[in-house]
Amino acid sequence: MWLQLHASRLAVAAFALSAALALPAASAPAALEGVPRYDHVFVIVEENKDYAQILNPAAAPNIAGLAARYGNAAQFFSEGHPSEGNYVALLGGDNLDMHDDDAFYCTPGSTKPHCAGAAAPGYRDHTAHARHLGDQLAAAGLTWKGYYESLPEPGSLAFSAGDPKSANSMSTAPLYASKHTGFTNFETTQKDPRRAERLVDFGQFDRDLAADALPSFALIVPNQCNEMHGLGAVDAPADCQSGNTAGLIRRGDAVTGELVRRLQATKAWKGSGNVAIVITFDEGVGASHESCCDGAPAGTNPGGGHIPTIVITNHGPRGLKDQTAYNHYSLLRTLEDTFGIAEHLGHAADTDKGVQPMTALFAVKDPR
Repeated sequence: MWLQLHASRLAVAAFALSAALALPAASAPAALEGVPRYDHVFVIVEENKDYAQILNPAAAPNIAGLAARYGNAAQFFSEGHPSEGNYVALLGGDNLDMHDDDAFYCTPGSTKPHCAGAAAPGYRDHTAHARHLGDQLAAAGLTWKGYYESLPEPGSLAFSAGDPKSANSMSTAPLYASKHTGFTNFETTQKDPRRAERLVDFGQFDRDLAADALPSFALIVPNQCNEMHGLGAVDAPADCQSGNTAGLIRRGDAVTGELVRRLQATKAWKGSGNVAIVITFDEGVGASHESCCDGAPAGTNPGGGHIPTIVITNHGPRGLKDQTAYNHYSLLRTLEDTFGIAEHLGHAADTDKGVQPMTALFAVKDPR
C-alpha cells in the first residue's frame, strides 16, 4: 500500500515538474522586436556637436571612451536645426516642423514674448497636442522624470532662468532653457497635475540617487554651460563661452562622464535587472544637414546632422560599433520596446522609411 501511494506521489510530482518546465518563466517577459525588457533607461542629452568632434579621445575622453567600451551607434542622425524640434521628436515621434527655438507656448501669429517667428508662413503650434513617452509609461504603471539642471523650481514653465545666487550677468543668463526640455512642449505635461514631481532639477536627481528612487525612465539635461551649448554672457566661465568649442566639449564631456559614473554606482546598475544609459545629442553643427529614416517633406530642413549616440548597458554588448542608420525616432521606438510598450508614437512607427529599433545595442546576454 505504501509503495503504491509513494509511486502515485512520484507520478504527480513528475507531471508537475514537466508542466512547469513547459511553461515560460514568469520573470522573463517577452522581448519586443528583439529588444529585451529594461527596468531603467536614462537618456543624457548634450548639444550641437557632430560625431567626429566627440568620438575623438583627445577632445572628449569620457564619451569617446564609453563609445569604445560599450555600444556606439555610429550612424545616428538628428531631425533638423535648431534644438527644440529634436527634443520633441525624441519624446513624441514628431518634430512639429519646428525650425526655430521659440517658446513652447507660441502659436501662429502670436505676439507673446519669445515668439519671434510666429508671423512666418507655415509656422506651427509649438505645443504638441499629442501623447509622449511619459504618457505611455504612466499608462503602463511606470515612472518618468525630466531632470533639468538649473530649473528654477519643480514643474517650472519658465522660458529660461539664470543663477539667482550670482551677482553678475549670470543671474539672468539662460542657464536653464525650456527649448532643451522636450516634455514642456507637450500639452499633457503642461496640464499634468503631477508636473512638479516629474519636471525637477539636479538637486532632486541627487536626492533620488541617494535614496535609490530613480524612475523607470529619465531624461537628463545639464544646463547650457554643461551640455556643450555655451552662453554669450560676458561673465560666463571661459569654457562656457559660446565661441570656445574645445572648452565647451571638455566641460560637457567631464559633466557627462560624472553623470554616467554616478548612475553606474547605483544598486539598480549593479543588480540583476537591465539598465541602460544613453548619451545622445540634439543636433550636429549648423552647417550639417545629413539625415536618415524620416522622409522630411519637400522644402523643409532636411536633417540635423550626424551626431554621437552611445548606449551603455549593464548586461549588454561591449565594444560594439553599430553601423545601422538610426535617428531620434529610432531611439524613441527602442525606448518603447524596452518598457514593453507595443505602440510606437508618430514617426517612430515609420518602418517603411527605415525607422527600426536599436536591437543590437540593447541586446543582453540573458534577456529578462
